[in-house]
Amino acid sequence: MRFHNLIIVAVVSAIAAISAGAQQAPLPDAKDVVARMVARDAERQGSLTGYAGMRRYILTNEHMHKRAEMTVRVNGDPDGTKHFEIVSENGWKAAQKHVLQKMLESEAETSRPAERMKTRLCSDNYEFQLVGTEKTGERMAYAIDVTPKRKEKYLFHGRIWVDSEDYALVRADGNPAKNPSFWTKNVHFVHTYEKNGEFWFPVTTDSVTEARLFGTTNLTIEYFEYRPNAAPGVPGNAMDVAQAGGDR
Repeated sequence: MRFHNLIIVAVVSAIAAISAGAQQAPLPDAKDVVARMVARDAERQGSLTGYAGMRRYILTNEHMHKRAEMTVRVNGDPDGTKHFEIVSENGWKAAQKHVLQKMLESEAETSRPAERMKTRLCSDNYEFQLVGTEKTGERMAYAIDVTPKRKEKYLFHGRIWVDSEDYALVRADGNPAKNPSFWTKNVHFVHTYEKNGEFWFPVTTDSVTEARLFGTTNLTIEYFEYRPNAAPGVPGNAMDVAQAGGDR
């Protein structure tokens, strides 16, 4: 009797497993996920009449015992173009002038609509490969490997996570497709976003740069007090708001 019961349990367990597998929805194609992300982003962009926010840049180089901080106000036009105003600067003057200010100038330039199309996350600029789903906080996201179609410094190779409900960018982790200069050996960055109300806002950018002469430089960007001018009730993704060094 006990052996018979074990057989029944095994059969029932196998049937349950098969049923669960049959009921599990297949993963979508990576291109479909990205297309929906782009569509949601366009929907959000159309609902915005501009935005404002603050950033804090913190740059450190332990090899040179240097540190620089900069607080910046950012304003965005309805078309996504960004304007920066430096509120305060402290510490390493050379880094403020030659690194942080140059980053602001570069981002302002690449935020213009014509330039933004060359760098955004879409099939014109990248190949996509869905690798699975992962939980980010309390939400599920699609994990997608991205490969740039061109070797340009404002494109990157790595992985993105797209929220499975809102189709909003949750995280981007990677390296530039092309090193910014001969003096740079390697750059790695992580951008993170989180939902606040109906919109997704940047939270932090962390990057590590390995340089030939100056060693390792760490840069953290903190984003706060972002306020969109948007029509209520329109879900979207504030991906254009925060990409340091150019939009996606």
